[in-house]
This record gives sequence, C-alpha cells and structure tokens, in this order.
Amino acid sequence: MRKFFQEIKADLKFKTAGPGQKLSEPSRAPREKPKAEVAPKPRQAPTDEAQRAAAAALARLELKPKGKAPSASQEAIKSQVRKELMAEAAASEKGLSMEEKQQEEEGAAAPSVSGVYFICPLTGAIVRKDQKEKQLREAIQAYFSVDPVAASIMEIHTFNKDREKVRVCVETMAKYLDNIYLHPEEEKYRKIKLQNKVFQERISCLEGTHKFFQAVGFETKTLPVPGQETMEEFYVLKEEVLSRLEELKERKEQLLSSEPVRAQLHRQLALFQPSPAAARFELPHDFFNLTAEELRREQRLRTEAVEKASMLRTRAMREKDEQREMRKYNYTLLRVRFPDGYILQGTFYARESVSVLYNFVREALRDDWLPFELLGPGGLKLTDENLAFNECGLDCWSDVSSQVALV
Repeated sequence: MRKFFQEIKADLKFKTAGPGQKLSEPSRAPREKPKAEVAPKPRQAPTDEAQRAAAAALARLELKPKGKAPSASQEAIKSQVRKELMAEAAASEKGLSMEEKQQEEEGAAAPSVSGVYFICPLTGAIVRKDQKEKQLREAIQAYFSVDPVAASIMEIHTFNKDREKVRVCVETMAKYLDNIYLHPEEEKYRKIKLQNKVFQERISCLEGTHKFFQAVGFETKTLPVPGQETMEEFYVLKEEVLSRLEELKERKEQLLSSEPVRAQLHRQLALFQPSPAAARFELPHDFFNLTAEELRREQRLRTEAVEKASMLRTRAMREKDEQREMRKYNYTLLRVRFPDGYILQGTFYARESVSVLYNFVREALRDDWLPFELLGPGGLKLTDENLAFNECGLDCWSDVSSQVALV
C-alpha cells in the first residue's frame, strides 16, 4: 500500500515539473511569472506661480546666441533660474507668493519698538527715556527768557524729587510773600536772612528757589546784623515791587498751585497687516533696564524678604507685597488684534487703567461710535475699565483681542 501511494506522488510531481530537457542541451533559467503592470500616477498640473517662473526662465534662455558654447554668465543665469524655481515651489507649498515670503522675512527681523520715547510738553520734541530729563532741563532753561518766574517755579516742582520737602519749601516761601502782601509797611518782612536756619533747611537746599526770589524782585545785599558787629547777606525786596503787590500775590498763588512738568509717554502707535511675523514681540532694553534708584529698591525688597521668611505675615502685609510685585514693570507694550487680522500697537505705563486702552482703540477707529469689547490673554473680557494693566496681567507686553460690533 505504501508503495502504491509513493508511485502516485511521483507521477503528480513529474506532471507538474513542466516540459522536459535533454541532458545534452544547455540548462535554461527558470521562467519568471509575468508581473502586473503598475498604472502611472497622474501628473499634477503646474501652479500659476510655477508657470510664470518657467516662462521667465525660458525668456532668459532665449537670449543665448546660437552656435556658441554657453558662457559663464549664462551658466549663472541657469543656476539662478533653478534657485528661483525651487524657492517658488517651496513658497507654493506654504501658500505664499515670493513677495509675501519676503515681507514675512523682513517683518520677522524688525523689532516691535526701538525703545521707550517721551514727548517734551514745552517743545514737543520726542526723545528716548534716558534723554527726557536733559530735554526738560534745556526747555525750562530756555523758558527763563520768556517768563523767569514761571521757569523757576517749574524747576522747584520738577527737579526736586522729595515731594514732602517741596511741599514744606513752597509753603514757607509763600509765607514770606504773604507777610509782605499783608504788611507792606513793615520793613522786616521785606528782608530774608540767607543764613537763617529755617531758610537754609527748608528753602536754600532745593533747586530753583534762589532763582524764584530773584525773579519776583529780591536782590542780594550785605547788611549789618542788628545787635552784632558782623555783616551778613540778605534778600531784600526792591522798592518798585511794593507798587505791584497784586502781582506778588499772583506769584504766590502760582507757586502753590503748580505741578511738576512731566514728559508725556509717546504711544508709538503702529499698525501691522495680517501676517505670522506680526505676532512676534521683540522689546528693547528700555523695557527692562533698572535705574540706580530701582536697583536700590530691589535690594531693599530682597533684604525685607529675608526678614519676612522668619516671621508670620498678616493679610495686610501680603496685600502690600502683591502691590510691590505689580510695580515690577514700568511700561507695557500692548497689541490689539482686530477681527480682520490687523494689529494696533501702543506703549503704555503698566499702572495706567484699562479705560486708557479703550480710548486708544476708539481713536484709531474710522467710526469711533462703534461699540466694541476687549479680550485679554485667555479670552478674559476687560470689563472693569478702572483696573490697571498690571492688575489684569497686561504687564511688560501682552496681546489683546478686539471684538468690534458692526451696527
């Protein structure tokens, strides 16, 4: 039985082996099974940008003279054409034209602002932050030729930083003038001893005070001191001023009511077209540099922080610390993104209120009566216009969205 099955298997194997081959014939390679033909993929039509680039390349190649070997300049042209075609293809994949791509690269390299700038209220000049005090001094000095009394009052209120000392100084000076106005016949009120202790401690040590006394009609004289043999310097009111006592009273009121001359922060309004590069923020060092006064304050805060670590703090103390943290940045750069993609940019103080930003946006609208809402980072609506920017998380720099309701 086993032999019977072996013969059947051998017979089947012989029949499926294919045609035979004689021993005297050379061996043949086994026949391969035919493979199914693969259908070629349909070729995509070139884009409009690629067709324009190819046409430009052909136009340049037609300039080649016939019958001559290509020169080095022609080879350079071909190389440039290949580069343009490759760049055009890459730009087409991103959905941008070559011009848009160039604008994107240029926009990406440009900083958001070049610095923090201020406007001098006396001259209208725009200067950088580190030049604003110098500009104010020069402007006030120039104003002495116009109104020396007003210029000296500007110096007293502007260049003396200790506001409490300025208040005491101004009140004391006003008292001198008030005594003259109320008692013009009393000679003692028309003289001020320069070495007087009160005058030295409250008035003489502040900038601009001596210029004020000279501007309102005082002159320096060396006079004998009653009861002493020594001579000392006095401010003595000129006789002709007694006929203009009402003017002296006005000068006193002007001295008391004046405020420091402050340079106005320049908004540096800028408008950006919709582009990926417009979302970048590159701020100059003016937004981060600390003055010597600010460095001393930071050092003091660090010393206090070490002391706080070893003591329990009340709620009032914690709130005070939070207020100090919010004063970390002086300026903030804000960008308002409109629904159409355009971006409005401006520079602000970090402690300014949200209402200032609403006015800034409203002034930039063609139809300023249109209602709109502002959304801060995270989509939070800026509804409380009395809050400061650093209280809303809009410190240093921030991106704000705008929803303008077209009525």
